[in-house]
Amino acid sequence: MNNKRWYDQEPTISLAVSLIQNSKQDTQLECAKLIKEKAQDHGVILQNNLFGAFNYVLHRWYDINEELSEAFGYLKAADDETRKQIAIDIISFLEKSETLQNET
Repeated sequence: MNNKRWYDQEPTISLAVSLIQNSKQDTQLECAKLIKEKAQDHGVILQNNLFGAFNYVLHRWYDINEELSEAFGYLKAADDETRKQIAIDIISFLEKSETLQNET
């Protein structure tokens, strides 16, 4: 039986999600924007779930913010290759962000 979360199935995606989770809230929101932009650039379409909207419960850490939750919806909806590429972009973004913060 495999109890891993969807984003723990691939190490690169798991790392990106962990880095986002451990970031400051403003950095998380920047990552959310980047995820949505990259996903939309790759043609990922977020499926509207009307029943889910009525039954919305905060189960996951990223559900605390609507932007972050939507971004993770895009990430989850992407195919494996796109998801991995977005994860690489996020890791790179966070790496640059951390470097800039350390320089100031």
